Amino acid sequence: MRPAAPRPNPAGGGPARTDPRVRPGGPRGGGPPRRFVPPLGRPPTPEEIEALARKEHVPARIAKGELEGKMKARIWRKLHPEEARRFDQVYELMGKHPNLSLADAFGVIQSGLSVDDFLARRARAQKKTQVKEARKEVPSAAIDEWIEKLVRDKVELSLVLGEKTIHDVIVKVEPVSFHLEKAGRLEKLQVVALCPRAVWDGRAPKLPRDEKLAQKPLPIARQPEKRPVADPRPFLEHVGKRVQLLLRNGIQLDDKLIAVGPFDLLVGEAGAETFVPLHALVRWSAA
Repeated sequence: MRPAAPRPNPAGGGPARTDPRVRPGGPRGGGPPRRFVPPLGRPPTPEEIEALARKEHVPARIAKGELEGKMKARIWRKLHPEEARRFDQVYELMGKHPNLSLADAFGVIQSGLSVDDFLARRARAQKKTQVKEARKEVPSAAIDEWIEKLVRDKVELSLVLGEKTIHDVIVKVEPVSFHLEKAGRLEKLQVVALCPRAVWDGRAPKLPRDEKLAQKPLPIARQPEKRPVADPRPFLEHVGKRVQLLLRNGIQLDDKLIAVGPFDLLVGEAGAETFVPLHALVRWSAA
C-alpha cells in the first residue's frame, strides 16, 4: 500500500505547515489535536515563583521554568546535587532568619561569618561607598580658595588640636597633611579647627565647652564611615544659616555656615572665618 499523499495547503504553495504548539491527540496521534497549555494557563507571578523556589530549595529560574511547564525542580535537584545542597543550606538559614535575603544568605555561608557579623560588615561597606559618593557630589572650590589665600598671604594661624593649640603658618597643602613653617608636617586628622590667630585669640576664651570632652577628647576613626559625621551633603541646605557644632575636644560653635566642602566646613563671618573638618564633629544641628 502506498503512503497517503500530503494534504494540499488551501492557500497554495505545497503541504500545510504543522503548528509546533499543537500536539496530536491520543497516544498514537489519533483524535483531535490538543494545544499545549502551561500548568498555570498564564505567566507565573513573582510571588508564585518565590513560593515554589522556597518549597523546593531551588533557584528562582528553575521554579519559574517548572511553573511554565519546563523542567521540574526535583529533576534539577537530581541533576545538580552539589548546587542543591548549597540551596538547602541557604534556605535553612533563611528559615532561621526570615529577614535575610537570598543573596545575603549565600554571603553568610560563603564568608563563614555569623549572620550579625556579616550584616555589620555589609553595612560598613555600604556606608563607605555612600561617603565616597557624597564627597564627589560636593565641590571643594570655596574652601580650597580660602586655604590658598592663607598660604599665599602667609597668615599666622591658630591650629586647634585635640588637647592643645599651636600657632604657625601653612606653607604647603597636601591631600592628607599641612606643612607648617615651624612645626613641619601636620596630619589633617589632628586638626579640630583652624582660624587666623588674630580672630581665634579674641573668640576662644568666650566659647562654651563640654567639660567631659575637654578633659578627654574623642579619638578619630581612620575609616570615614565609622565617624559620627562624614557625609557633607546634609549641610548644603543650611549655607547662610546658623549651625551648632560640637567638636571632639568639647568646643561648641554657634556660627553662620559660610561654605561646605567634601571634607570641611567654613563657619563664622566674612573676614573672621573658622575652618572645621567634618572628622572633628561629634554632632551638629541647625537653627
